Amino acid sequence: MADRPLRDQVALVAGATRGAGRGVARMLGAAGATVYCTGRSVRGRPATPGRTETIEETAELATAEGGRGIAVRVDHSVEEEVEALFARVRSDAGRLDVLVNDIWGGDPLTEWGTPFWELSISRGQTLLERAVHTHIVTSRHGAPLMVEQGSGLIVEVTDGDTLGYRGNLFYDLAKNAVIRLAYAMAADLRAQRVTALALTPGFLRSEAVLDHFGVTEENWRDAIGKDPYFAESETPCFVGRAVAALAADPNVGEKSGGLFSSWDLAREYGFTDLDGRQPHWGAFFRGRVSRILEQETPPGDMDRFVVQTRLWQTERDPGAAEETRRLRAWLERRG
Repeated sequence: MADRPLRDQVALVAGATRGAGRGVARMLGAAGATVYCTGRSVRGRPATPGRTETIEETAELATAEGGRGIAVRVDHSVEEEVEALFARVRSDAGRLDVLVNDIWGGDPLTEWGTPFWELSISRGQTLLERAVHTHIVTSRHGAPLMVEQGSGLIVEVTDGDTLGYRGNLFYDLAKNAVIRLAYAMAADLRAQRVTALALTPGFLRSEAVLDHFGVTEENWRDAIGKDPYFAESETPCFVGRAVAALAADPNVGEKSGGLFSSWDLAREYGFTDLDGRQPHWGAFFRGRVSRILEQETPPGDMDRFVVQTRLWQTERDPGAAEETRRLRAWLERRG
């Protein structure tokens, strides 16, 4: 993005400390934008146990890419802090062109493998407050700047490009809720010429994921032997380039209310990941499922989990009735 298509634009990435938020902030900076990077972790006061990343680091990365990164500590669950944030943006810049909601904080609260009737209600409530309520509060106070100028883009970052079940009730509620939030906001904003949409990355090589596999970005391929699905993973900057491409698209309003993926937008807009690859998580995952269905060897637990996940994805899609039938039949025989 050598021509800096966003050099006169102002962006705000809520939840920019690490992961997708950091990648989005970096790539908006690479496109020339001024990027407000918000979150709770600042130097000397990390908010997430075991993680050292800070919003100051993210802002510095956005600046190093060619933009102007500005770190602002904000707890997006506190409405007064969110109001103060946008009052500052209004005072400093007088406009807001891109708002990215990537606030999460739900990893330690998600009880994978537990049926909903055994889940902790208090943990689930906290997850929804962190991952959904914060998005609503942030959009509520950020959107007025866009409405006043008659333009803008709001991006809700989710997980998955289907409406299928995601394996845990509260996780599923959170990730589907922000998809619906984008759709609902788009309906209200359409007459104001402001776009709202939802966007998912694929298998994200976040800082925490790299640490989990014991690798770095330089030698990440060494972990493919531990998890073959890691072969089609992507850096956080891949979804960052998706956001930058959307923000630079004069016809982005045609996508308002929709749900999009980093891999499909890469094909549409022609961008690549940092290493020049164009990972396509959707096609890769479907290919793995097909091989599992065709293999003659007995399936393992991971095989069953993958097929079940694909069934959850297809059973809400009227156009995938035949695939749904095949997946369900396989699980009944091998499950």
